[in-house]
Amino acid sequence: MATTMAFVRLVKDLIRDKETGKRWVPIVPDEARTFGMESLFPSLGIYSPKGQTYEPVDRDQLMYYREAKDGQILNEGITEAGSMADFIAASSAYSTHGEAMIPFYIFYSMFGWQRTADQMWQLGDQLGRGFLVGATAGRTTLTGEGLQHADGHSPVIAATNPAALTYDPAFAYEIGTIVKDGLRRMYGEAAPGEDQNVFYYLTVYNEPMPQPAKPAGIDEGIIKGLYRFNTAESAGLDVATANPARIQLLGSGTAIHWTLQAQKLLAEEWGVAADVWSATSWTELRRDALEADAALLRGEERVPYVRQALAGAEGPVLAVSDYMRQVPDQIAQWVEQDYSSLGADGFGLSDTRDAARRHFGVDAQSIVVAALAQLARRGEVKASSVKEARERYGL
Repeated sequence: MATTMAFVRLVKDLIRDKETGKRWVPIVPDEARTFGMESLFPSLGIYSPKGQTYEPVDRDQLMYYREAKDGQILNEGITEAGSMADFIAASSAYSTHGEAMIPFYIFYSMFGWQRTADQMWQLGDQLGRGFLVGATAGRTTLTGEGLQHADGHSPVIAATNPAALTYDPAFAYEIGTIVKDGLRRMYGEAAPGEDQNVFYYLTVYNEPMPQPAKPAGIDEGIIKGLYRFNTAESAGLDVATANPARIQLLGSGTAIHWTLQAQKLLAEEWGVAADVWSATSWTELRRDALEADAALLRGEERVPYVRQALAGAEGPVLAVSDYMRQVPDQIAQWVEQDYSSLGADGFGLSDTRDAARRHFGVDAQSIVVAALAQLARRGEVKASSVKEARERYGL
């Protein structure tokens, strides 16, 4: 299942709640079916002040474009600016009308921050609350239409907005955990020191991938931005060498799947043990570290969460995402281990996903070569293994 569909299914279940369901405001600029939102049409309807005034071409389908005067979905057509205006109105209704609403605006991630970042700044200025969802996210997940959908930088722009909490979840259970905590923080009881007047930006993908069960005890890591998903040993990989070289692979969003493939290749073909971490939010990790730095200047002892999480992790760290390297590099200065990153810098291209990932050097084989190069610099694998890997994988 793609994480875009996982988010829509989650919201569909939440909207069924008898107490709070009426407060959800789904907003979409035209592409509702692309995001799997047609399942909401029969029950919620699309708002139209005049109701259904025409017969839609899909009327013979169960989930047709049903417009109604009491419709709950705001389907604005191809206008991201108009959709953001809806979002701002709904997100600030708790203040302007005394009615807390829970808007979620789902859009092609390339058409959000790049087109309407000024309105998102206005959203923060007006203390708006809700969920922005950048779908078909990443530079290599929607490659068939060229540059217009090659989003490798929306988290960079989002990081400039102090009110935006940016997450790049890899799995459905991470989305559920983040949305649950967002509802608590924005609409329930915020913890001491938490600002309720924030909004969330989630990047979700259109590539169907395996969705594992949620491991125990990881909620804090999901919310703070990093947790260990597995080790080579817990993944059941047979590392043939005794006392193998070890590396820490950090992946966010869809890149977690390439790191898991690389973990397998490293173990089976190169005798290297890799631990895989899910980095749900590079930006929140950085903000926590900045706060820790500020605390030290005040004479307080505080260790950044990213450093706490990685404490004792053996070997170097290699961070991977489907965005510019600037995104994972937000945490670089606070990682005590040797650090390097891979990302999709530069314009995208129209090709298959695999070809695009090879082009940017973020596919599993490229991760293996980068990992071996890091280990070779430390003298933990033979330097010749890097050249051998490049030749074996055709890089």
